[in-house]
Order: sequence, then structure tokens, then C-alpha cells
Amino acid sequence: QVHLAQSGGGSVQAGDSLKLSCTVSGYSSDANTCMAWFRQEPGKERLGIAALASDRGPYYHNSVQGRFTIAQDNSKNTLTLQMNGLKSEDTAMYFCAAESGFRCIGSLLGSHTKYRNWGQGTQVTVSS
Repeated sequence: QVHLAQSGGGSVQAGDSLKLSCTVSGYSSDANTCMAWFRQEPGKERLGIAALASDRGPYYHNSVQGRFTIAQDNSKNTLTLQMNGLKSEDTAMYFCAAESGFRCIGSLLGSHTKYRNWGQGTQVTVSS
């Protein structure tokens, strides 16, 4: 069974940095996986902002390109999102997501329905 556990987040000032982490368990070491970070503001759809797969990526939403960096350790057990130059519009609930196999085909930053496995979410609040 796949399990994702998030850590990090909090309240910061505009221009500050934060790092989110997501510990992933349940995949075999040779699995073809894809992982992503989504964020969601109240009343809005969950938006994919960064993603990577075993054989491609990373990919970024244009709103975070150049400021955020997604990374995965060699064991594929930890997914991180380094967020620099935070802006007030980055305020949202952030979620990590993971999939494997044929579900990793196609766009990794499209609909959140691509992913069946989710972290519990963590709030990021940026004050201007």
C-alpha cells in the first residue's frame, strides 16, 4: 500500500524560502513512478505546480518556474519542493502526489485526477 507523509510548510514573509518534504513508501525500487506537488486555494481547483517521473522531468507551472525546485532522492523515498522568493499568491494548501505504471503516461501537471495517492496536505501562508 502506497503512503505519503508530508512535512514542512508554515507562515513566512514575502521573499522568504520554505522547503516541503514528502516521504513516500510502498513502491518497489524498480517501479516506474511519477510524483508531483499540487496546491489548492479555498474554492479553487487543485493546481499542479511541479512534477517529475522516473524517466523525465522536472516540469513546472509557469507561476513557479525559476523559483521552485522539485527533487527526489535516489531511493525515491523522499520528494521535496524548495520554494524560494515566495509571494503572497503562493499562499495555499500544498499536497504531494504519486502514481506508477501506465498512469504516469502523458502530462504530469494536468488534472489532479491522474493521481490516486496523496499526502495529507500542509498550509503555506505568505504575508506581504
